[in-house]
Amino acid sequence: MACAAVPASAGAATTQRQSSAVAEQVAVGGQAFGAPNAADVQIVPGTRARLLANGQAAAPANAPLEVQQAIWAANRIIGMPYIYGGGHQSFDDDGYDCSGTVSYALKGAELLDTPMDSGTFMKWSDAGRGDWITVYTNPGHAYVVIAGLRLDTSAAGDPRGGKGPRWRPNLRSNRGFRARHVDGL
Repeated sequence: MACAAVPASAGAATTQRQSSAVAEQVAVGGQAFGAPNAADVQIVPGTRARLLANGQAAAPANAPLEVQQAIWAANRIIGMPYIYGGGHQSFDDDGYDCSGTVSYALKGAELLDTPMDSGTFMKWSDAGRGDWITVYTNPGHAYVVIAGLRLDTSAAGDPRGGKGPRWRPNLRSNRGFRARHVDGL
């Protein structure tokens, strides 16, 4: 097989173009260490989160950063299996139960230092509904509504009925649950 000879000047020009392309790629390609992954930080206009076709949620542009961070954190565990006690020994687990799911989202917003169970959430922070984030809890179950979307492991009210952490349609009634929120959110 014969190889065509390339003039030295042409080879040098090709090498310069390749070096320039590599420099551009390094400057604009990839994710910087510690920077959020663009796939995890989807934003929509307004004040309400939106459920996406892939089951994740897009955070509202006009929400406080903590609200956006809670949504983006929750997106990382959407679709993981339901495991009773999951997310209680550590925020990072192979699956999550109801309060482990709520704990994970709140940790992502830096609103929680250690995982909590549903009974402990009954005394967490301030009583009542929040403007952006409300935890609904009773001794046996907890879920959270963030910017209008419900993050829950229970399939109540969800026609798809998937198990584990999912964004779900909001319930018509929160009867039997205490509402808790962080002041200002």
